[in-house]
Amino acid sequence: MDKVISILSEEEIRRTITRLASEVIEKSGNLSNLVLLGIYTRGVPLAQLLANQISILEQVEVSVGALDITFYRDDLDKIALRTPAKTDIPFDLTQKTVVLVDDVIYKGRTIRAALNAVTEYGRPALIRLLVLVDRGHRELPIHPDFTGKMLPTATEERVKVYLEDVDGRDAVELIKAL
Repeated sequence: MDKVISILSEEEIRRTITRLASEVIEKSGNLSNLVLLGIYTRGVPLAQLLANQISILEQVEVSVGALDITFYRDDLDKIALRTPAKTDIPFDLTQKTVVLVDDVIYKGRTIRAALNAVTEYGRPALIRLLVLVDRGHRELPIHPDFTGKMLPTATEERVKVYLEDVDGRDAVELIKAL
């Protein structure tokens, strides 16, 4: 039996999204060059939530794409296999400010794979990283530019993000094996 600890409630996630959207606006300057790329699975709806919040705050529509990094991973033999999703980037990335969006950063391998994937779709002027939860334990020199919550964890613990569009509810939980 695992012990589940609530880290972020639905309301706390909403406030965190608002703060992150404000930080992206502040650091991005010209929002007409900004695009958000969500990394499957939960980075995609998270990117859409951020785009919606940016639109509310600035009355600017930000383009959102979806990135599947399955075939760019260097650790496929160590992770659970899943059916790859369809990368959907219906805009040119060349000379854009790209914000990669993911739910949790842990060792950094997903982001390394995402960086490799992005280069096949253009040459952005700048790539930044936004994560809802940073749990530490990096194996690669990758650090988010925008972080919703720093959550130091033990390696045997897991962080689970639930988003309404995927899971039917919004929450972040820490799962401790007993």
